[in-house]
Amino acid sequence: MSVEHFDLVIVGSGSGNSLVTPDFDDWKIAIVEEGTFGGTCLNVGCIPTKMFVYPAEVTSSAREQARLGLHGAPPVADWPAIRDRIFGRIDAISLGGRDYRAGTGSPNVTLFETHAEFSGARELKLSTGQTITADRIVLAAGSRAFVPPMLVESGVPFHTSDTVMRIDELPERVIVLGGGYIAAEFANIFSAFGSHVTVVSRSPLLRDHDREVIGHFTDLVRDRWHLHTEHLPTSFTQDAGGIHVRLDDGSVVTGDLLLVAIGRVPNGDRLNLGAAGVDVHPDGRVVVDEYQRTTADGVWALGDVSTEHQLKHVANHEERVVAHNLAHPDDLRASDHRFVPSAVFTHPQLATVGITEEQAKASGRRYVAHTQFYGSTAYGWAMVDETSLCKLIADPHTGQLLGAHLMGEQASTLVQPLIQAMSFGLGVREMARGQYWIHPALTEVVENALLSLELD
Repeated sequence: MSVEHFDLVIVGSGSGNSLVTPDFDDWKIAIVEEGTFGGTCLNVGCIPTKMFVYPAEVTSSAREQARLGLHGAPPVADWPAIRDRIFGRIDAISLGGRDYRAGTGSPNVTLFETHAEFSGARELKLSTGQTITADRIVLAAGSRAFVPPMLVESGVPFHTSDTVMRIDELPERVIVLGGGYIAAEFANIFSAFGSHVTVVSRSPLLRDHDREVIGHFTDLVRDRWHLHTEHLPTSFTQDAGGIHVRLDDGSVVTGDLLLVAIGRVPNGDRLNLGAAGVDVHPDGRVVVDEYQRTTADGVWALGDVSTEHQLKHVANHEERVVAHNLAHPDDLRASDHRFVPSAVFTHPQLATVGITEEQAKASGRRYVAHTQFYGSTAYGWAMVDETSLCKLIADPHTGQLLGAHLMGEQASTLVQPLIQAMSFGLGVREMARGQYWIHPALTEVVENALLSLELD
């Protein structure tokens, strides 16, 4: 079979698909995608999960409104209706993107819907038997859910975030295996819709977050989720009574559906990277420099396949860097990973950027910290919110923010001005007093937290 040559080959159709900009209209480009077009975020990640999260949040909020003097039955979740509304839209977007690349919409792009792996330097062997070569290759192959081999070998049925959103009906009992953000978001969704949720995690919930914040969070969700944290599963079985997970303390938890949400692994191990001279980290991530170049000449990487930040906004940032560097090889730009924020869309929401107080202590540096509760502000009074908070960490000498950690309604939005301050070097005093803060908006909790930091 003949070898076809391209100016650029992109492996993956998530953020990699966005690389095809007008700068490359005169390039011959190939996109290789063996899964569903559009990548993780569109099909099984950020977007559909948040479309489940929102009705879950509405339901949870309705259950809590008695404190406001509002009474009446909360809404009942119609799982098939919610699911079909979500994927009726998502699937159409994915198919439309696929048809655009495969059809006449991108005349300089060829879409290969198949598996690819390296067979040499800038040379890819497709599972169809065809070989393609390129002057430049971008690896944007993403990641996949990790499943413990012990579970696979047991033969017990399970779901991951890739499949659980398409189930036919709401399960009565759900076991969530994992304690990270994916586990927390799905535990919230199922518990809000009425399932009995048991969370099994080998570590505390959301262990990478600030310990004080997660302490408050764990206290809140303990009333809604049956927690078995800091325990490992030792066996998986199934019988007429359901799925049974035995833990290392001898206890057994039982459910009707088992969701595995213990992390994702990069897909680099499926690309035969050694044949191209592409190095990987011990955890399987492709090694890249600050410009997103791999160790192989002409090969670049972005997103989950290479970054330690498995976040769509990071993949999009890296995609823009790679697009610029491909178009302007004499004017390379570096990726900026100094202040990478993240949010957990559970109930309550969590948002974080920068270092935790534990990291500040471990570094040996001087720091100050302050925790401001929503309930100390006028809007917090209106919400009758006594648990939500904003915790800030700063350098007392320079006045620069080092970290921000929020828990509560719209935390993912309230954190944004703090991200901006850190990214552009705006000091605590300048941020607090150099602008108006709308009264009595919820943003006053950020203002008050800034003013309460005891600087030199």
